[in-house]
Amino acid sequence: MNDVFLGVIAVAVAVMALIQVAVVVVAMRTSRRVADALARVEADVKPIVANLKSMSADAARTASIASAQAQKAEQVIGDLTSRVNHTVAVVEETVVAPAREAYAMVQGLLAALSAFRSGTPPTAARRPSTSEEEDSLFIG
Repeated sequence: MNDVFLGVIAVAVAVMALIQVAVVVVAMRTSRRVADALARVEADVKPIVANLKSMSADAARTASIASAQAQKAEQVIGDLTSRVNHTVAVVEETVVAPAREAYAMVQGLLAALSAFRSGTPPTAARRPSTSEEEDSLFIG
């Protein structure tokens, strides 16, 4: 009876060994299939990654160019603003200030001529206002 049990054990061990070998063979086939599929996916993804790298490099270069152009535009606008301000100041000094002085002189001359024409002394022309006149002007 011991020999029968030993035979059953030997057959069970042999069956287990065959099952383990079959599992290892199936695992090897599966790993090869997974490796092949991974290689195909990698081959498909490589051009996409290359395009993304190229696009990101182009975007970075474009952003750099746009930034440089914006800085140049800002500098040009600043220079233009300072030149316009300087031009306005020069025009004001050379044209507006003398024109104001000439206008003031003409107004003074007209006032003098008006005073000579009317023939009344300036103190008589100005009379103090009464409180009734001030009340009629009040709005409220």
